[in-house]
Amino acid sequence: MLGQLPAPTDKNVLVGTANADDAGVYRITDDIAAVLTADYFTPIVDDPYWFGAIAAANSLSDVYAMGGKPIVALNLASFPGEAEFLPVARKIMQGGIDKMAEAGVSIIGGHTIKDKEPKYGFAVMGMIHPDKIYDNSKARKGDALILTKPVGTGVVATGIKAGMCSEETISEITKSMAMLNKTASEIMIEIGVSTATDITGFGLIGHLSEVLVASGCRAVLHSEKVPFFKEAIRIADLGRIPGGTRANEKTYAPYVGWSDVVTDTIRILLHDAQTSGGLVIFVPELRKDRLVSALVKEGLLAAHIGDITEDGVKETKRILVV
Repeated sequence: MLGQLPAPTDKNVLVGTANADDAGVYRITDDIAAVLTADYFTPIVDDPYWFGAIAAANSLSDVYAMGGKPIVALNLASFPGEAEFLPVARKIMQGGIDKMAEAGVSIIGGHTIKDKEPKYGFAVMGMIHPDKIYDNSKARKGDALILTKPVGTGVVATGIKAGMCSEETISEITKSMAMLNKTASEIMIEIGVSTATDITGFGLIGHLSEVLVASGCRAVLHSEKVPFFKEAIRIADLGRIPGGTRANEKTYAPYVGWSDVVTDTIRILLHDAQTSGGLVIFVPELRKDRLVSALVKEGLLAAHIGDITEDGVKETKRILVV
């Protein structure tokens, strides 16, 4: 559908919709560009405060993935209109306010409509130099793929809704989803990398595919090196799979080749629709160890999950999972 709509023609649009990038970028001056994104969704956890915090972290992530610095945000909310929901709405918005404050971002307004099911998120604007944008077209042969958060939040969230998860598991994925990608972004900018993407609704396979297609590259993904939440494997084995994850599996099937050693459960989890997932950073091999060391020093995950093996690729298949 989007392919049938007219593309922007303004020469100051530096990143638009052509390559399914994480955010749009608009040049303001020769040295300043605005990074723009928006995201909101239904509750991913029961606690309203943490729902708001996760929604904020998720909305900021696209700016961090592009190498930008978020500056301001607008609330986007759909809440039930009944008076008894107002204390819940206040907790949701307080979670968002606190997380934005942690990121150094000012909330300067927003828009709210009445809806039976609550939805919450933000439109975010950040700043970036026009020559330092980490867009989807900049991955190169020899890049190592470094992942900064475990995978499996979609499956685990489905398990939580079904009453299948312990409080420890709920706390674990809540902490992960609410964690900003700010520090990881600052480190990759300092080290100097090829590009990056954040892992959200299209899953690890989907977001990798978008970068590889835009960059004309092919990669090998080592499934045994991908970190998963432990409970995600158990829940997926029991067949509790979110609809978005199933849709990803179907959508990205033409882009993936699978080794016989990869189990059905791991296939599912590699497609799992994430909320506020980590970054996948595409870093030249010579800088990989510096990047990994810097991330680990800050207490972040730095899993080397694969490598780009070819560029100049025109065929559909982009990822070999082994």
